[in-house]
Amino acid sequence: MFSSISQAIAVAALCLSAVQAHTVITYPGWRGDNLITNETWPYGMQWMYPCGGHFTTTNRTKWPITGGAIALQPGWFQGHATAFFYMNLGFGTDGPDNGPPNMSFPMVPVFQIVGPSKNPYPGTFCLPQVPLPANASVKVGDNATIQVVETALHGAALYSCVDITFADPLDPEINEVNASNCFNSSDLSFNNVYSISASASSAQRTMEIASFLPLLALGLWALL
Repeated sequence: MFSSISQAIAVAALCLSAVQAHTVITYPGWRGDNLITNETWPYGMQWMYPCGGHFTTTNRTKWPITGGAIALQPGWFQGHATAFFYMNLGFGTDGPDNGPPNMSFPMVPVFQIVGPSKNPYPGTFCLPQVPLPANASVKVGDNATIQVVETALHGAALYSCVDITFADPLDPEINEVNASNCFNSSDLSFNNVYSISASASSAQRTMEIASFLPLLALGLWALL
């Protein structure tokens, strides 16, 4: 009995670490559990583009035609206190495996999440109103796939998807968005991601300073 309890604790700890190290879409749904590492997926399913190793599902989730909530448990590997997130949309079922031809339509700008430490953290965050991509033209009944991509500091990406069918916002089959399924953990924060263009003169000064660094280092070494 003691051995059985120990084994159960070990299995539970392994499952918890797997959840913490991957992305789980908690709203509006999930294509399927891909928190799996085995002989077929030695590095884990979620590393596989475009949807973490899962094929297109026939059990679609209704999502408002005007856009709606996306909630997820980010998780990340130990040693990565930050991560970038992308949310993309793929339209239709004319692509591979009866899914979208591509996932190249961004819904929101890339953003960064920041955790309290470099340890895996099972926090949750929610974007209550994610819009459709710019210039998107859809109608009730159209099928699409939401793709969530998490990139770690080392540049590798985790992929998760949910297959949706667009519906009227008042459709009773759309899952209600409330405080139990759309909330932000207090220990998670967010950063915008943007670029700054350096002027030619600034770049030139940087190059000039950099060219003197070897001479400065040589002078300091001679004084030792």
